[in-house]
Amino acid sequence: MKKATLKLTALVMLSAGVITNSFAQSSVNDISVVTTAVPFLRISPDARSGGMGDVGIATSADAYSGFWNLGKITFAKSNTNIGATYTPWLTDLGLNDVYLASLAGYHKLDENSAVSLGLRYFSLGSIQFTDANGNLLNNFRPREFAIEAGYSRKLSGKSGLGLGLRYISSDLAGGTVNGITYKKGTSVAADLHYYHNGLKEDGSGFNWGATLSNLGAKISYTQDANQKDFIPANLGIGGAYTKVFDADSKITFALDLNKLLVPTPPSVSDSAGLADYRSKGVVSSWFSSLGDAPDGGGEELKEVTASIGAEYWYKEQFALRAGYFYESPDKGNRKYFTVGAGLMYNMFGLNFSYLLPSGAGINRNPLSNTLRFSLSFNLDK
Repeated sequence: MKKATLKLTALVMLSAGVITNSFAQSSVNDISVVTTAVPFLRISPDARSGGMGDVGIATSADAYSGFWNLGKITFAKSNTNIGATYTPWLTDLGLNDVYLASLAGYHKLDENSAVSLGLRYFSLGSIQFTDANGNLLNNFRPREFAIEAGYSRKLSGKSGLGLGLRYISSDLAGGTVNGITYKKGTSVAADLHYYHNGLKEDGSGFNWGATLSNLGAKISYTQDANQKDFIPANLGIGGAYTKVFDADSKITFALDLNKLLVPTPPSVSDSAGLADYRSKGVVSSWFSSLGDAPDGGGEELKEVTASIGAEYWYKEQFALRAGYFYESPDKGNRKYFTVGAGLMYNMFGLNFSYLLPSGAGINRNPLSNTLRFSLSFNLDK
């Protein structure tokens, strides 16, 4: 029963779109957190980026570039690369059947174009649902996944563009609970990514990129047309500077800034505001989200999260990484340090990342004390 309770807590934390906005509001601190359905789409899907504070928009291309910036794939050194990542979830609480897994890869069609595929799967194991009196209702296995495909094209010798399409499935509860019949939620979303390669012949220089991700329809878990929830549409910009010391060693410093293109939720006591929030159109919400915070521009800036990371490579075989993620205390208060390491040998790559313990109570990061790892294969070799 204890493990079921922990899983239910994780389910609530990861399905903010299904619950009321009261979970994300605080009458004491006046916290206003922007919430969405399927938030697993904003979790770092690979150990390399996970070890660098969740940066990935402007770093060098790898098998997971389709998740971060499709535009950089045509600048990858290898023609074909695939990878797989396993991320245990809530291991700090003793759970062993909750996890996030991802598969990704790309293939260059020629020097100027490439295609990519990706899969993300989040499982919450098995949960036994009960009513208010503790009577058993049904056993269910909540799970979510996204399947995506992308096309990348060089616009010039220095810039690339990527287009992606994603199918999303979110199955968090089944059957009828308290008179409400729940169903699987589905949606389709698109990505538009740009990348500028500013590296010199020796590999040093500055790269930058901009991304629009998860631009798609709302998702619903019931038959109530007024209970549809936004998916995590996102605007991201990032830069990465690489310094080459000699033929054997180099270091990269990277920064990503991200903002959800989702309206700021009103107070739960504002019934008219809640109705307007629920009825807001998807496309209009992308634009209005840039200026709808109650306290104006200052609050809008608080909705921007920052990821800072560094990566050191020796002989293109050994890597050490570190990073930091920051979110405003008024918008969720996620703050954590990460470390990581990588090994490349011939066609085989292995990456590890570790999120240092952070937060307490309901602010405890689900990945605290978690070691996640990725495998990659350079099929050119």
